[in-house]
Amino acid sequence: MDICMENRELSWLKFNNRVLLQAKDKDVPLGEKLSFISIFQSNLDEFFMVRIGSLYDQMLFYPASKDNKTGMTAQQQLSACLKRITYLNKKKDQIYQHILDELNVLGWGIVKYKDLKNKEDRKYFGDYFEREILPLVSPQVISKRQPFPFLKNRELYIVVQLESKKGKRKMGIVSCSNAMDQRLIAIPSMQGKFILVEDIILHFVSKIFSKYKIKNKAFIRVTRSADIDEDDHSLEGHEDYREMMETLIKQRRKLNPMRLEMSPGLEDLEVLMLMNFLNLKKNQVFTSNAPLDLSFTSKLRDYLRFIHPEIFYKRLEAQNSLLVENRVPMIKQILKKDILLAYPFESMSPFLRLLDEASRDPNVASIKMTLYRVAKKSKIIKSLIEAAENGKEVVVLVELRARFDEENNIDWSKRLEESGCRVIYGLDGLKVHSKLCLITYKNNQGVQYICQIGTGNYNENTAKLYTDLSLMTSNHEIGEEMNTIFNHLSLGETDNDEKLLMVAPNCMISKIFERIDKQIALAKEGKEAYVGFKCNSVTSKEMIDKLIEASQAGVKIDMIVRGICCILPGVPGLTENINIISIVGRYLEHSRIYIFGTGEDQEVFISSADLMTRNLERRVEVAAPVLDEKLKKRVVGMFETMLQDNVKASRLLSDGTYKRVKNKKPPLNSQEYFFKERQ
Repeated sequence: MDICMENRELSWLKFNNRVLLQAKDKDVPLGEKLSFISIFQSNLDEFFMVRIGSLYDQMLFYPASKDNKTGMTAQQQLSACLKRITYLNKKKDQIYQHILDELNVLGWGIVKYKDLKNKEDRKYFGDYFEREILPLVSPQVISKRQPFPFLKNRELYIVVQLESKKGKRKMGIVSCSNAMDQRLIAIPSMQGKFILVEDIILHFVSKIFSKYKIKNKAFIRVTRSADIDEDDHSLEGHEDYREMMETLIKQRRKLNPMRLEMSPGLEDLEVLMLMNFLNLKKNQVFTSNAPLDLSFTSKLRDYLRFIHPEIFYKRLEAQNSLLVENRVPMIKQILKKDILLAYPFESMSPFLRLLDEASRDPNVASIKMTLYRVAKKSKIIKSLIEAAENGKEVVVLVELRARFDEENNIDWSKRLEESGCRVIYGLDGLKVHSKLCLITYKNNQGVQYICQIGTGNYNENTAKLYTDLSLMTSNHEIGEEMNTIFNHLSLGETDNDEKLLMVAPNCMISKIFERIDKQIALAKEGKEAYVGFKCNSVTSKEMIDKLIEASQAGVKIDMIVRGICCILPGVPGLTENINIISIVGRYLEHSRIYIFGTGEDQEVFISSADLMTRNLERRVEVAAPVLDEKLKKRVVGMFETMLQDNVKASRLLSDGTYKRVKNKKPPLNSQEYFFKERQ
């Protein structure tokens, strides 16, 4: 069966390649290409910090351990990944240069100092260096008395080969970080043209090392592992769990280097010295012609948007849901009917309004909520704080282990506690990734529940950028089951079983399998059988085996998988009944949908869980049924529309390659379609 399975790391690199290709796509506006190439880089940074870091540890401590889908050892995976990344880096450089060429046609661009011809410009930047930069830099010459310094994760440095008056050669290092607040410096004589501040430092580096002759110079950037696990640490010596997480965040900044990026300019001997200092191998060193840090493209986009709005996507505004009446209280509306919101096509405002009303409604007794990633300036947190200050019971599970959002979550947890909310921090060894909000409401009809279950985070910013679904219902059974889940979480326990909801880690995968088995039985009887999944990633070996079994039985399976996909479709005798596409477009596909069966017996769920081992076995996740027939029809309709996308979709082939979907049908960009549909 290995012939229809893919390694997860290599599959992820294929996803990031699809992101990079957006920066090359002739139909993507020029301003947006800058965004995609920057996203490609930040994605790759995180891949090194998390996945390469994890593989490196596995290679050291469990060298014989193998990937359960492809049989590759950690060392084999590392070698394959680093080889592929070398190819992607070259591709990135070519695409970046192509973007610069397009910008130059508009009269905009990034100019290197060596290409400045105007004497007044050179004098201006010389003065700028003396006035604005030189006071901020801290150079170091490597010697026995001054050992090689600690290089911070993803920060820019300049490395120089120095020669003393006596002919001795040494290495010098300058951090650019203190001068990086303003990366783009306008060139006085060239409107629309900029020079990067680090390029100014590089040119005038001889003024920093004035007693030496500069032989060679180049930029370098180190990426460090961020693969640190709180399960490997004890609470001993810490006041509480939150304090332990603060300590771990500090420790993460000092983990081993996984990658060295550099611009051309150093000799082989100098590169070998850097490799020795950083304990890196040759295949962990990458030379790039493009800037090593592409985050400046965000500021460049801001300038361009003001002058050339035509080179960006047209602004699309989230619409008010047709299911929501603006002048009627949200609680009253949800008590009458279920409401489904589809972000970013529809506004998050109705849910924000629900929380705001609940914080002030005298009939609301309590609000319980799980938080994984929230906005820096969160209206949701504000409503929870107001509810607590109004005397309501507010229970908030804040997941402090949301990777790279830990510090933000720690800050918010302190604010919530100070306001009187009861804050809990999840379970030992299990991240709480579910998106649940439960409002308990008391009136003359007794206790009622207002429930919200989502596929995405409670984050007003990402609700404008990610595609997600949010279901609000007053179904009493769902409310009781959600209340049971919160009670288990409050006691540090996992939920064993619920009737309507699928809850990981104890019963989600088994309930999915029950429904797939039902479709397998129908197929064997010669009846119509169908399974549909939309998710971010598919890596679970158990799930893949079950999907292969279903395909072999004749079940038709459609899958929309944005990122990692470890199952290969179309393999004769194994996965020939499986169709898989990936959509990479303007908005990040993030919603999770599970569909089982057809017609009257069809079941539809929205979920927080991808089909990954970590989600199904090591996280608290919840999938909720869409019971309202109209809403169910809408979710299935969205799924079917995405399957017809022939603008932003790529089809996964049996050999593991992705091919952009092209056909003679009218162009259909599913994301744009959903916006137009709401108008």
